[in-house]
Amino acid sequence: METFGDDLETMRRVPLAEDHVAAICEIGHECSYAQGEMVAELGAAMDRFVYVIEGEIEVVDPFSGERLLPSGLGPTQFMGDIAFLNGGTYTLGMRAAKPTRTIEAPREDMLDLMARVPELSDHIITVFAARRRRQFEENRSAIKLIGADRDADVQRCERFLSRNRIPFQSYDLDTSDEEGSRLCHLVDHEPAVILGGDKPLDEPTPRAIAKALNLDLSVGENETVDLLIVGAGPAGVAAAVYAGAEGMRALAVEDTAIGGQAGTSSRIENYMGFPTGISGTDLIYRGQIQALKFGTRFAMPRRVEGLEELDDHSFCVTLDDGATLCARAILVATGVQYRRLPLAGLEELEGAGVFYAATEMEARFCRNTEVVVVGGGNSAGQAAMYLSRAARHVHVVVRGNSLADSMSDYLTRRLEADARVTLHYGTQVSELHGEGRLSAVTLDTPDGPLEIQSRALFIMIGAAPNTGWLADHIELDDRGFVLTGDRVDRDSAYETSRQGIFAVGDVRAGSVKRVASAVGEGSVAVSRIWAHVDQMRRAEAIGAAA
Repeated sequence: METFGDDLETMRRVPLAEDHVAAICEIGHECSYAQGEMVAELGAAMDRFVYVIEGEIEVVDPFSGERLLPSGLGPTQFMGDIAFLNGGTYTLGMRAAKPTRTIEAPREDMLDLMARVPELSDHIITVFAARRRRQFEENRSAIKLIGADRDADVQRCERFLSRNRIPFQSYDLDTSDEEGSRLCHLVDHEPAVILGGDKPLDEPTPRAIAKALNLDLSVGENETVDLLIVGAGPAGVAAAVYAGAEGMRALAVEDTAIGGQAGTSSRIENYMGFPTGISGTDLIYRGQIQALKFGTRFAMPRRVEGLEELDDHSFCVTLDDGATLCARAILVATGVQYRRLPLAGLEELEGAGVFYAATEMEARFCRNTEVVVVGGGNSAGQAAMYLSRAARHVHVVVRGNSLADSMSDYLTRRLEADARVTLHYGTQVSELHGEGRLSAVTLDTPDGPLEIQSRALFIMIGAAPNTGWLADHIELDDRGFVLTGDRVDRDSAYETSRQGIFAVGDVRAGSVKRVASAVGEGSVAVSRIWAHVDQMRRAEAIGAAA
């Protein structure tokens, strides 16, 4: 069943089958709510599945306390969105609009029922996904961001929310919108993040938001998962799908947002099955929903900083806050990150005119300005085509004299034919200008210096692997990419020099740097990982019996 193609209104008219409702009743209990009583508070955990028998449940405006939407949830409908699968929280409160009766089943029991009854699972996940999509597209949420146009910290929060498809509203500090003006006044016209009510976050960071939304899953130190997937780009999410499908207890840890570098691509046109293209974020988000359906959990933004092998040959990693997590196997899918340019003032301008992703969020900062994109690969080409819709003009800076070896032919031909795009070959960025925000970029061209008045520079060059935490544990090549397979005497093409640690995707030495190949590697590697995990389980069982 297509997860995103069905219309939510159509799904609302299709009630759950009688035997499915009966199954929910067996694991749940009946609850009653008086008119005006809260069924779920803003920020409450989605720890139960709520099915409406009688009455109506409405969405509450967190600021006025009034009904937010004209329609509510009536008999045969159910509460929640896709966050239910990962144990997230409600981003809007839910209240009984009239005397209401419900059947409520504990989340874990409901997930178990969904795993056993695929038709029920398909129906619920379709509604959950469509509901989240509409919330995101219509910006229906108690999460309010103020001043992303001026503040790099708030902009990082906006990027985190946007790339993880979490609904929010964002207002510039000089907005004329009535609600935006009220919120700006509430925070004394300073950049801020509000998660409902009238209280801004003390420190607006992605981690603070994730904690409030229960996205940085609290993992007990005594828990050992079968597979820890480090990185949730195409390779990591594909592995998460197949690991869950094979019955492994898997957890994916991501330090930024689901999608990795692919998530920054505004439009991927050469991925099979999407002839008109799809954004990297949407593609990987679909995969995440599949993985959640099979029970794989995701924790973010959490960064792995250390690794230790135990006497029983399992592994423990240290996270950025000092917490530890143990697993029978590790899959390294950390991908690569764009290299920084060696330019004075670059770090101060990151998020204030200097960007490393070209999504809808960044595009809004490109209106009425000339844009500079640095890079000769597909990501740079896709960014240039996408940004040309909003920018006055796009300048693509290419260090070499041709794009033939680095960019797909269809992208090269489009760029060369687009009057809104200029390709600068044999050129490099030599200087940045601006106090607190980028105002201009100087290019070193074959014809001499060229200064471009620009408020937006996109850097998409090189590929630095994220493997610093692995250097003392497995073999890497001279550029830091992970060696696997024959190069380290392993039967599996994806096993590293350390048994039980595998690597897939762009971080693996010799891999093809394409989304499709990363997905393929993540999928194929799971069969060998499952065999390793099964062997460890058997050894543990023998040890326990002895």
